[in-house]
Amino acid sequence: MIDNSSFTIRIPIYLDNLQKLLFDPINVKIKEVRIEKESLEYNACQIDINQKIIIFRKAKITPKKIGQFVTLWKRNKKSTIKPFTINDSIELYVIEVLDKTKIGYFLFNKRILNEKGILSGKHEGKRGFRVYPSWDKPMNKQGLTTQNWQLPFFIETSIEKINIESITKHLNLLLN
Repeated sequence: MIDNSSFTIRIPIYLDNLQKLLFDPINVKIKEVRIEKESLEYNACQIDINQKIIIFRKAKITPKKIGQFVTLWKRNKKSTIKPFTINDSIELYVIEVLDKTKIGYFLFNKRILNEKGILSGKHEGKRGFRVYPSWDKPMNKQGLTTQNWQLPFFIETSIEKINIESITKHLNLLLN
């Protein structure tokens, strides 16, 4: 398998908001990060916290569609790109979304991503998908349906507005 990641102890600056807004309020520290060089445009990395692996991506605003797009893939032993699987030892997939003055995080567990066909397992899986934060207003049925299943996994946050109860609920697996 090709190793497209590199280990770092210094936390990349693009994880500062994640640390300050989600992890600091529940006293969790990012200690190890593996940068995924092939997906730098999505700030792709793996984060190890309390012996649990988290996949992090920053979604991108696209010019013609509502919502934001994010990739979620890995390489297999033949160097082919493929979706993550339900059997991967990843506990959480964190997708950061930004829009001018807004910031939020989708905190997806593997169960929901498998159920919705994004991870390979129940379905073939996908290498990328669209996310719809609470401030986006999809205009079509598919966008609305997708936003409806995604919003229970979404936290909109800022330095002024930190919902510790919601953060704790979503990140409880990191506290154990």
